[in-house]
Amino acid sequence: MKELTDFQKKFFARGTGATLFTQEEFDEALALARAEIMQVAIDTTKTAIAIEREECAKLVDKMRKSTDSPDAPMVLDMTLAQLAQAIRNRMNKNDPT
Repeated sequence: MKELTDFQKKFFARGTGATLFTQEEFDEALALARAEIMQVAIDTTKTAIAIEREECAKLVDKMRKSTDSPDAPMVLDMTLAQLAQAIRNRMNKNDPT
């Protein structure tokens, strides 16, 4: 698309009070907006995954507490505790990727 001259911009903007942008300026602003939207989507997805993992770990903790009886083997208790911890540490909350 051909860019407008300064005279054309002033002519079209007169009376409307609107600022006209070149196609290049529009494309740059659109690219920036898309990048910001993608970053929000990525951050939201990471947060959702972290929440889901924590809830899964809580389920394992609940199961571990329900097997807390003299009949339950000690190795089962330790295994469930390790499993809950592994679920929580699956994705480091401070991981930039």
